[in-house]
Amino acid sequence: MTYILLAVMIAAGLANDLASASLWVIRAARQDDVDQRKGPPMSDTILTDAAAATAFRRLVMHLQHRTDVENIDLMGLAGFCRNCLADWVGEADGGLSKDQARELIHGMPFTEWKSRYQGEATPEQIARMKESVAKNADSH
Repeated sequence: MTYILLAVMIAAGLANDLASASLWVIRAARQDDVDQRKGPPMSDTILTDAAAATAFRRLVMHLQHRTDVENIDLMGLAGFCRNCLADWVGEADGGLSKDQARELIHGMPFTEWKSRYQGEATPEQIARMKESVAKNADSH
């Protein structure tokens, strides 16, 4: 999970390098007994809700801007994609449909985003995604 956070933070421009991303992760580190699927309540970290919300909005804006990075590539590298993020938002909100959550994350209806920016996945991309997702275990 730490590697996913580091990769996302660097890719999203939230950290300039591995060292600064690592410091952020260390400050927001969880105890081993915390539920890995849901993560700790924000009060269990140094990161405030306001800082987390700001960073999250920046991540969403970055993903909306970087339409050249397909979901399959995100899955292959980090084991999650825009759709996963939308699922987590919908789960956390409790009142959003899957389509509403995806529209929030993609910045447009998912079907429109898919037709504009998503190509056919190559066998190599699918293999990388499967290998990466297998590392998620129950934390996804």
